[in-house]
Order: sequence, then structure tokens, then C-alpha cells
Amino acid sequence: MKKIAAVLTSQSGHWVGDGFPVRSLFSYDREAQDNSPFLLFDYAGPYNFPPAAAPRGVGQHPHRGFETVTIAYEGEVAHRDSTGGGGIIAPGDVQWMTAAGGIIHEEFHSPAYTKTGGPFRMVQLWVNLPARHKMAKAGYQGIASADIPVVELPGGTARVIAGAFGEAKGPARTFSPINLWDVRLTAGAEVTLDLPEGHTALLAVLSGHVTVDGTGAGEAEIIRFAREGSQARVRADGDSVLLVMTGEPLGEPVVGYGPFVMTSEAEIRQAIADFNSGRFGSA
Repeated sequence: MKKIAAVLTSQSGHWVGDGFPVRSLFSYDREAQDNSPFLLFDYAGPYNFPPAAAPRGVGQHPHRGFETVTIAYEGEVAHRDSTGGGGIIAPGDVQWMTAAGGIIHEEFHSPAYTKTGGPFRMVQLWVNLPARHKMAKAGYQGIASADIPVVELPGGTARVIAGAFGEAKGPARTFSPINLWDVRLTAGAEVTLDLPEGHTALLAVLSGHVTVDGTGAGEAEIIRFAREGSQARVRADGDSVLLVMTGEPLGEPVVGYGPFVMTSEAEIRQAIADFNSGRFGSA
């Protein structure tokens, strides 16, 4: 069994634009190597937006050197980027954007959700790219809920977004070995998760409460496991929604400046120069 290395919590929340009230449970400016290949975890919501005349969100902004993964639980977001990629993600859908060599994008509430308002809850995860892929071609994967396989568990389900869960394979294309599972458990359920030996393994509690190896975690908390071992026994103390993330550590320097994450200060300076000179294009 994997031992628990830490429980990560957010000390405060903030707004990204006017459409995303987030709690950052970890970021690359602290414990970057412990969480590798994962750079940032923002939990947006739960929040209830009233109807509005204009979409709320965040306007055009750049990224380089990593991927953003947005998972919709409630509400809808419309995305547009400088590769021509984009679309609307609704509950159950996933947006997997590869910033790589450089991208500009914008994210706003969809027109339909803007009109009606309602509950809003999403996760955005930043996944680092290996150094050899940081300047790869930018891209976008829009993953519909219907394309995500569902595995039945004792007292719950696991949706396989990336990697594998047993025989089920997730639809997301990744640059390094990653598993991403959307797990739902009913109160009292107990499951044993197979977490790869040597991987960074994180279990985020989005709602409910779970106990693992005598340690409890509730909403907006993440259990980080030691890399040794290959299983974790999870008990749901109430109906719970979890996001399980595992990834092969990259073992490379992490140097970041806002929306740019590279391996050296020189690469960061180049990213800033390229953006300021218009080489990222526009959304």
C-alpha cells in the first residue's frame, strides 16, 4: 500500500477574471518536484451565478510549456484559442489544451449558461511537458462525456479521462505517462485503487469526505501519496466526488513566470519576448 505523504489544502480563494472563483490547492511555485508532472490545481466553485447579459470569464492570455486540463462538473465554458481550436464544454466534458510552444486563448461562460445562470463547478489542472516537448506544436482536444469510458466500482464508478483503469483506456492523448480518473463513490463504499509504482499520485476530494489509511480528507483537499507502493484503500464516509491523478515524475527543472513554465530563466525570457512580439498569434 502507498503511504500518505501530505494533505494539501487551500488557504484562500481568488477570482480568475470575473467567471472563475477558484481555490488553488497547489501551484508550481511550491513543491514543484513533489507534484511533478502536475503544476497547478485550481478548484472553481461550487458557486451559483445569476443570469447575465454578457458572458463572464477571462479574456485572451498566453501560455507556454505545459498543458491545461479543464473538467466540467456544473456549468458550461466556451473556449477559443490561437490554433483555431475551441468549443463548449458542458458537465462531464473535458478540455485538454496543449500550450507547448505557445498559445493564446480565452475562456468565458457559454452563451446558454450566461443566459440562465446556475450552479458552477470545474477543475483546471496544469500538466507539465517534458523539456523535449515544451516547444512542440500547440493543440486542443475537446473530449465529450460520451467518449469517456466508465468503469463500475463497488459502490461507485470511475470515468477514465486519461491513461488506463483496468482494461479501460482514456481518450486523452498525453506526452508522458498519466492517469486521470473521475471517481464517484456512495457513502460507505470501499475501493482499492491501483496506483502505479513510482508515479506521483494525488487524490483530490471535490465533494464529500474520504478516509485513507486512517487519514481523512474533505472538500477541496488533496491527498498526496508516497511514490513507493502500488495501491491505496479508499473509504467514502459520505457520497463523494474524487479526481485521481497519477503521473511519471519528469525529474527536470521547473522555472515559471505566471503563464509560462519552462526549464530555465533564459527560456522564460524568450517566452516573454516571443509573446510581446506577437509570435503566439491571437485567439
